[in-house]
Amino acid sequence: MATDTLKSTTGASGAPGGLRRLLLDNGALTALIVLIIALSALSGDFLTTDNLLNIGVQAAVTAILAFGVTFVIVAAGIDLSVGSVAALSATVLAWSATQHGVPVVLAVVLAVATGVAAGLVNGFLIAYGKLPPFIATLAMLSVGRGLSLVISGGVPIPFPDSVSHLGDTLGDWLPVPVLVMIVMGLLAAFVLGRTYIGRSMYAIGGNEEAARLSGLRVKKQKLAIYALSGVFAAVAGIVLASRLSSAQPQAADGYELDAIAAVVIGGASLAGGTGKASGTLVGALILAVLRNGLNLLNVSAFWQQVVIGVVIALAVLLDTVRRKAGATPVTSGGGGNKGKQAATYGLAAVVTVAIVGATSFLHNGSSASANPKVGLSLSTLNNPFFVGVRSGAQAEAKKLGVDLTVTDAQNDASQQANQLQNFTSSSLDAIIVNPVDSDAASNSVKAADKAKIPVIAVDRGVNKAAVDALVASDNIAGGEQAARTIAEKLGGKGKIVILQGQAGTSAARERAQGFANGLKAYPGIKVVAQQPADFDRTKGLDVMSNLLQAHPDVQGVIAANDEMALGAIKALGSKAGTSVPVVGFDGTPDGLNAVKAGTLYASVAQQPTQLGRIAVDNALKASQGKKVEQTVKVPVKVVTKDNVAGFTG
Repeated sequence: MATDTLKSTTGASGAPGGLRRLLLDNGALTALIVLIIALSALSGDFLTTDNLLNIGVQAAVTAILAFGVTFVIVAAGIDLSVGSVAALSATVLAWSATQHGVPVVLAVVLAVATGVAAGLVNGFLIAYGKLPPFIATLAMLSVGRGLSLVISGGVPIPFPDSVSHLGDTLGDWLPVPVLVMIVMGLLAAFVLGRTYIGRSMYAIGGNEEAARLSGLRVKKQKLAIYALSGVFAAVAGIVLASRLSSAQPQAADGYELDAIAAVVIGGASLAGGTGKASGTLVGALILAVLRNGLNLLNVSAFWQQVVIGVVIALAVLLDTVRRKAGATPVTSGGGGNKGKQAATYGLAAVVTVAIVGATSFLHNGSSASANPKVGLSLSTLNNPFFVGVRSGAQAEAKKLGVDLTVTDAQNDASQQANQLQNFTSSSLDAIIVNPVDSDAASNSVKAADKAKIPVIAVDRGVNKAAVDALVASDNIAGGEQAARTIAEKLGGKGKIVILQGQAGTSAARERAQGFANGLKAYPGIKVVAQQPADFDRTKGLDVMSNLLQAHPDVQGVIAANDEMALGAIKALGSKAGTSVPVVGFDGTPDGLNAVKAGTLYASVAQQPTQLGRIAVDNALKASQGKKVEQTVKVPVKVVTKDNVAGFTG
């Protein structure tokens, strides 16, 4: 049975031998130390007090989630629902306290109770319903996310000020999320090492049938284990929402994978029976250190995912080899384990070489440059529009002699908050942000302002925080133009469907408002269906295919971006561009090609490369103390087959 202490030795071998034994017996800790040394050598901004505290904050939510998942994995289970449960719990807190006036203390209790309830449902389905843990928690993942969207209406809900302080710092230096992480870690360690239920987890994970035959009430213990995981998920959700000052219905999406990775990196076995809270903490820190260091080194957002995956695999492999080798230090009485130790040390060296080599090769070396340094945080690069923004920004940066660091938030407001924190701790000359959510970016922008770093918002504004300039087109006006274009094409009469963007994003809300405003002038246009397709081409295809089953006589389509419009065109087949006009939004290269081909009737083009160019130009001016306009509007333009040849974005 594993215990919740890092293994160590004392006695004749002395301190050096004890340290060697400690590192050999804890492969994840060795990997973390290797990472810190390598990144400290590669970046002068890494080993600073502010940045180390940033890493602690960025690890907090993953670590708290992972502590709960540790209970489940030790008991040979799995919990894929923790990310959704975290979002649901935070949404319940904000919804009850902000929108319904429930006292904050009671709202917090309701949020934690939500986590417990979700965990109990998981446990019941697994213990009494005999569902595999993977299936039961996968179902809860979907249910939790759906309920979060239903309760919030798909939009972020402001968090109560008294709870938002959980995202602040004590004494202007100690982050509260780090304190919460430590408290929850100590609680997890106590549960695992000092309680009956903790011992039950190891017994069930080691051999469930033997545990049952020994008199352990396995079913009831599983209920309690998954309920505990739900409690930790709820706390993680509250901490995450506090950092963002709002409950995001799409928050913590994919965090369950990070939590599981942290547990496994920390030495737990997916087969059950082993695992400890201290190892889980080290695993979460490895993930946070990797992401932080790669941001500081200006490694491409795409390569970051590759490097993180490879290093995680190597860290787990190191721990696996250590376990198989026995990792016993050589004593004067025998050298039989020298080969095994050599294998362990050799693999640690491979990890070191992989980290140093990959990061040295991939980062652009701009940290030593005397050029102005600007950071650009984009909401996503999984969309041609924002790829266009990046291209325009990079071209302008090269022209002006600016070192530009670009990060991809992957539509995750928390990840973007981490990236903006890294920019601030790196003392850049200016920051450009394209917010995942306008409310969630406010705390990070305030921190940059406190550090006297000018901030330029691009495409979307930042609420509750002052930026030096907003460079954007008008999404509402663009939505109105899209509505007018489809209505005039149909002669003011007809049935249409609207494909909406990702729930919770400002672009989706504003464009939907523009569509509604524009259609008011055309009472003959009937909207027979409105469904989200998350700005995604594949989802646009699937949603449109489904809608055509219910509305085969649809006469027009408005999509909140070109990607969804292209998916709808695929679903419509030969009808697209002939009997059913489709109007998109953004003016992406693929969208414009479809306009040329006649399958896309029109696209409301935002000129993304212009947005990127103007944002960098304003960032440089602001960093030099020059005056910039508070709002810089880049005009949108309806592009059809008649004018597409002369259009350049």
